[in-house]
Amino acid sequence: MPYTVYLKKGEEKRVLAGHPWVYANEVAHIDGKDKNGSLATVRSFDGKFIGKGYINHLSKILVRIFIRDEAEDDEQLYLSRLSTANAQRISLGFEGCYRMVFAEADSLPALIVDRYGDYLVIQCLSLGIDQRKRMIVDCLVKLFSPAGIYERSDVSVRAKEGLTEVKGTLFGDIPDKIYVTENGIKLAIDVKNGQKTGYFLDQKENRLAVRRYCRGAKVLDAFCNSGGFSLNAATVAASVTALDISGLALDNVLENAALNGFDNISVLKGDVFDVLRDMKSKGERFNVVILDPPAFCKNAAEIKDAYRGYLDINLLGMKLVQSGGYLVTCSCSHYMTLPLFERMLSEVASKSGRTVRTVEIKSQSPDHPSLLSADETQYLKFFVLQVL
Repeated sequence: MPYTVYLKKGEEKRVLAGHPWVYANEVAHIDGKDKNGSLATVRSFDGKFIGKGYINHLSKILVRIFIRDEAEDDEQLYLSRLSTANAQRISLGFEGCYRMVFAEADSLPALIVDRYGDYLVIQCLSLGIDQRKRMIVDCLVKLFSPAGIYERSDVSVRAKEGLTEVKGTLFGDIPDKIYVTENGIKLAIDVKNGQKTGYFLDQKENRLAVRRYCRGAKVLDAFCNSGGFSLNAATVAASVTALDISGLALDNVLENAALNGFDNISVLKGDVFDVLRDMKSKGERFNVVILDPPAFCKNAAEIKDAYRGYLDINLLGMKLVQSGGYLVTCSCSHYMTLPLFERMLSEVASKSGRTVRTVEIKSQSPDHPSLLSADETQYLKFFVLQVL
C-alpha cells in the first residue's frame, strides 16, 4: 500500500503556496507501507490532498512534491515535463548550450539536464529521481535523439539522500571535449571532468554583460575556472589575466583562447586570496576586477565564516581597482541572500575608504528559473560596482 504522509496542523501552508519540500519534522504520521524512493501522497492534518512526490526516510527532506493532481509518475508525465521545459528555453532563444531542466523550477525535483550541442549531461540528486534514471534517459532519447548522455552525479549532496557519487556514460558515446558556442565565443567543454556538468551555464548573460565595462581595459578575472568571463572580456579588453588555483582550468582557458584567436589573455596559477594580497602589496591595479568564487557556504551553519570570506576577497578585489574602474562580484550560494550580500558589499566599501556605487545587479540566466515559493531556487547574485 503506497505511503500517505499527513502533515502536522498548520504545516501545510508553505507547501500549499507552492514550495515542493516536506521536511521530516513537519510530519504528524505516515500511513501505508512501500519502498524508500516510492511515490507518496501528502495530505494536510485534516486529510486534504496536497500533492504527491518521492519519499526518502533517510533525508531531512522527506518528500519532494512534484505532482499537484491525481497524475502518476509514469513515462508520459516525464515526456511531458521534459518536453515542456526544453520548449520554454527554446522560446527564449536558447540553443546549443543551456540548462534544459532546472529541478524544482521545472517540476522535476532534484533533476538537472544540461545541453551541450548534441550531448546531454544529467544530475540525479535524490533517491526517487535516481531510481528512475533509466526511464529518464529513455525519455530524453525519445524526445531529443542526442548523440550521447553523460551523468555527473558526483556531488556531495547525494550523501544526504543515502546515495554515493557516480558519473559515467548512460547513452551513446561522449568525447573528451564537446565544442559549443556561447555569446559568439567558441568553447571546449569537458563534461567528464569540468566543474558541475562541465561549465557554469548560469552565468551566460552575466558574462556577456561584462563586455561593456571592459572596453580597452586591463582586466583581472579571479576564480576564472575555464575562462567564461575572461573570454567575454577579451573580446574588447586590452589585456586579461585569468587567475585560478586549478592548472586543469587554466589549460582550458588557454585552449579556449586559442580556439577564438585571442592573444590578449594570460593565465596565472595560485590561491586567489594569496595572489590578490601579493598584487595589493606590489601596488598593482586593474580597470576591472572580476570575482566569481565557488560557494563559500554549503549550509546555514557556515554563513558566518562565509560572510567573512566574501568580505575578505571583495575588500582585496576592491583595493585592486583603479579609480573609476569596476569590481564585478558574484555569489552562488543561496544561503548568502541578496540582502546579506549587499550588506557585505556596503561593509567592504566602508572599509576600503572609497566611494562605491552600484551600476548593475543581475541573477542567474533565464534557463535557470526560480520559484517565488522556494527561495532556495534563487541563488546567484551578480553585482557590478564602480569604485571611485
